[in-house]
Amino acid sequence: MIFLEIIKAILYGILQGITEWLPISSTGHMIILERILPFSLSDGFFDMFKVVIQFGSILAILVLYWNKLNPFRARTVGGKKEVFLSKKTVRLWLMVLIGTLPAGVIGLLIDDIVDSFLSGVLVVAFTLIFYGVAFIVVERRNEGKAFSINSVYEIGPKTALEIGAFQVLALIPGTSRSGATILGASILGVSRTAAAEFSFFLAIPVMFGASLLKLIKYLPSVLFSEVVVLLFGMAVAFFVSLIAVRFLMNFVRRHSFESFGWYRIGLGILLLLLYLIF
Repeated sequence: MIFLEIIKAILYGILQGITEWLPISSTGHMIILERILPFSLSDGFFDMFKVVIQFGSILAILVLYWNKLNPFRARTVGGKKEVFLSKKTVRLWLMVLIGTLPAGVIGLLIDDIVDSFLSGVLVVAFTLIFYGVAFIVVERRNEGKAFSINSVYEIGPKTALEIGAFQVLALIPGTSRSGATILGASILGVSRTAAAEFSFFLAIPVMFGASLLKLIKYLPSVLFSEVVVLLFGMAVAFFVSLIAVRFLMNFVRRHSFESFGWYRIGLGILLLLLYLIF
């Protein structure tokens, strides 16, 4: 019994690791897999699992971007090594925190409302399609244009806060957190690579906070076997995220996000068909 649930967790981990960082909505994909391969565990486990599994994905970002995110640097002065704070990295973290504020505050206020009223298949399907169209429109509008911000280090407080405001949209399932922030950053004149990187960094406090809230809410009732299943899912999500993030960064250096827009539209239509059939 537990072996079968671990296999399911591995499949979910693969899906989470791929879809969390690509702007295609991990929630939409999770809904499809959950319809095909639901967990045979306690009530409420999946609601906790699909959020807490993000810990694995967060760890992947910390590993991949440690040199950019670690504010403590070493240098040799007079033949001696000393540790110093990188002002550039501290400023980057400050921009990340500023960008986190809108979703952090509003997320705490409407978390229960989202779970109760906005987690249905129809909502996810329509948001997938709507933002898929938005990606196509924005990418075509930006075609041939020069971006005003080409590095995450160039993002200032105003831009960070505005990108954070776009991240609030991702509280509605199906929007995609990375999709909302990348789309918002693109509209604000941030290059594709800088938009993707800043989206990754914004995910660290947001996903950590969301996962922590779910753990606090469900941990008292979680069984040991369910903890094992969750750990397998997080481990797989970590390793797959390493691959997915590298793929996305290599992809956007040569291509636009338009293809992800078409993919979202197709997935949204598939969800609508599943809703009508089942």
